[in-house]
Amino acid sequence: MTLQPRCEDVETAEGVALTVTGVAQVKIMTEKELLAVACEQFLGKNVQDIKNVVLQTLEGHLRSILGTLTVEQIYQDRDQFAKLVREVAAPDVGRMGIEILSFTIKDVYDKVDYLSSLGKTQTAVVQRDADIGVAEAERDAGIREAECKKEMLDVKFMADTKIADSKRAFELQKSAFSEEVNIKTAEAQLAYELQGAREQQKIRQEEIEIEIVQRKKQIAVEAQEILRVDKELIATVRRPAEAEAHRIQQIAEGEKVKQVLLAQAEAEKIRKIGEAEAAVIEAMGKAEAERMKLKAEAYQKYGDAAKMALVLETLPEIAAKIAAPLTKVDEIVILSGDNSKVTSEVNRLLAELPASVHALTGVDLTQVCA
Repeated sequence: MTLQPRCEDVETAEGVALTVTGVAQVKIMTEKELLAVACEQFLGKNVQDIKNVVLQTLEGHLRSILGTLTVEQIYQDRDQFAKLVREVAAPDVGRMGIEILSFTIKDVYDKVDYLSSLGKTQTAVVQRDADIGVAEAERDAGIREAECKKEMLDVKFMADTKIADSKRAFELQKSAFSEEVNIKTAEAQLAYELQGAREQQKIRQEEIEIEIVQRKKQIAVEAQEILRVDKELIATVRRPAEAEAHRIQQIAEGEKVKQVLLAQAEAEKIRKIGEAEAAVIEAMGKAEAERMKLKAEAYQKYGDAAKMALVLETLPEIAAKIAAPLTKVDEIVILSGDNSKVTSEVNRLLAELPASVHALTGVDLTQVCA
């Protein structure tokens, strides 16, 4: 029997409603025990009734398995999905004496374009992978092309290097040959110049020997001339000069002795004068000391009267010192009115005189006069 189980709007594990149709091939088992089970289940029923029983069983298992899978698992791996349904449903229908010969998924679709979106995503992924593949192929091609160019350049570089090495070896060899030729040429030129220099040296040496002989003769003549001139100078200049120098020396020595004697006499004179002045000063000092001593004894003897006499002798000198600035004044004019105070001022000055004398000398004129 061929069955076509169909499950409409069944939610998958992700909650997406799918409609799935399948095709199953089933038959009655022929083994005695299983055939007896089938007879017990379906005896008296027609083929359509048997199909309906088996179909409902298959659809129930199909519905239950859809609820445990994702859309991607159902859509991308239909064989695995069909195998799973067959394995789950086989025991149940087997107990009814029915054998599932095959079960395949015929169609899977939905009403919300979920599978279409998956197709677009897959298409985009495929397109992306294709673009990536093209880019990687182009990259690989570029890399390979670059490697080929590099290999070509390496080969060319090696060839150019070998050519350059050959040229350099040729140039070095050529330079070595040229250097050897130049060395030989220079050696020959140097030998020629050395020989010429030796000949010139011999000629110069002969000339120098001739000049030496001539110079010796000239030196001998000049030496004779020097001796002659020296003798002439001795006779005409040196001897008179020595005599004059001796005379001047004698005069200078006499003058020196004279100056020394005069200085010694002057020093002796100054010393004598100093001793005399010192003696005079000493005598005057002793006389003054004696005078002061006698005056002090006299003052001591006479007492206040002597002091008064000394003060009276000193007052004119004090007055002269005080009035000394007035000596530079031509005249003094005293101006006053009718009530002249000149007399009173003079009396006042005289009244203040004892106090001034006492302040200057320590002597009280009032007591002395009393």
